[in-house]
Amino acid sequence: MSSATPLVRRLGTGDAVVIGLGSMIGAGVFAAFAPAARAAGAGLLIGLALAAAVAYCNATASAQLAAEYPESGGTYVYGRKQLGPWWGFLAGWGFVVGKTASCAAMALTFAAYTVPAQWQRPAAVAAVLVLTAVNYRGITRTAGLTRVLVAVVLVALGLAVVASLAGGDPDPSHLALSTDGTNAYGVLQSAGLLFFAFAGYARIATLGEEVRDPERTIPRAIPVALGLAVGVYAVVAVSLLLVLGPDGIAATAAPVVAAVDAGSWSALAPVARIGAAAASLGALLALIAGVSRTGLAMAREGDLPRWLAAVHPRFRVPHRAELVLAAVVCLLVLTVDLRGAIGFSSFGVLLYYVVANLAAYTQSAARRRWPRALQVAGALGCLVLVATLPWTSVVAGAAVLGVGVLYRIVRRAAARP
Repeated sequence: MSSATPLVRRLGTGDAVVIGLGSMIGAGVFAAFAPAARAAGAGLLIGLALAAAVAYCNATASAQLAAEYPESGGTYVYGRKQLGPWWGFLAGWGFVVGKTASCAAMALTFAAYTVPAQWQRPAAVAAVLVLTAVNYRGITRTAGLTRVLVAVVLVALGLAVVASLAGGDPDPSHLALSTDGTNAYGVLQSAGLLFFAFAGYARIATLGEEVRDPERTIPRAIPVALGLAVGVYAVVAVSLLLVLGPDGIAATAAPVVAAVDAGSWSALAPVARIGAAAASLGALLALIAGVSRTGLAMAREGDLPRWLAAVHPRFRVPHRAELVLAAVVCLLVLTVDLRGAIGFSSFGVLLYYVVANLAAYTQSAARRRWPRALQVAGALGCLVLVATLPWTSVVAGAAVLGVGVLYRIVRRAAARP
């Protein structure tokens, strides 16, 4: 099992779109609106639009880079090759650590919607182990299960929207932008939190080594997946505002379920819970695939222990990286509550895309597919959103980056003859 063993290109455009969609229409659609509404109030839709705009700029950067470097690792690889090893390391470290926390958060979210409180941690561990086993069997198994989960989530969301609007008492005045309780800082903070939901298209790029005809497939799949996700989020956001209003959304940890419960069609509330559970599993499945591939790329370069770069000779997956990730996530699930990790994850991912935009900006004219202005807007947008995240998320994210920098310095010093 040589560290140079390549992965196999088995994913087509449809597979890539589904994996990206499964990452974006994950638990964020059920969980991210509440903290975003607390921050933005009546400006929630503006925050959503800003998050989508920054995500689009970042998506073009990722698509353009992935077409030139169709390898596992995403921005870790792009940063190394376009900007230098340290830039790549910062992007990869932020992604791996932030998304490992997200894995635990998704597992706990799944358990919260499906079992009583006393069984939630064991159920979360079981979810991690089962989905790791699916990923271990090969990327086509991952894509196949993701298709099923995405279908379940979309059906559940469709029924939830119909039930909340038809069975509830929608009030169009809730869509009006009011200055009462709304300010620019809060709107920007909501955009940073909602960006968490749109970051899933990175999974397509991190799987670049397993996509067929990557120069054509990836630049098509990323914008399509993002566009579909933005459409779904916009429909859900409008329906929640009409039924609950910004204050009602902010007051509950499960706004989609609350919107259904508020009306005469409340018997369909369990459908919304099933959708939330499936969304959490879909996000967790894609996260395990994406984090393990970034870990594989970092191990190949020596930025993580090289034995993590092993590729299974039969299933052609980074099996050691997947198993270590599963062990760490299970440990987190059993010891801490990371359902509030949205801000922390957003910090790491926003910095990851700062590096992506800078790397895309330096690409030659022959490799460019979108104007440089989008990369400038993307990088500036990410920095603004980072600055407006909750201060606890910024402090925690900066501390984790500091640990990563120290780790790499020590590792490089130890490797010198």
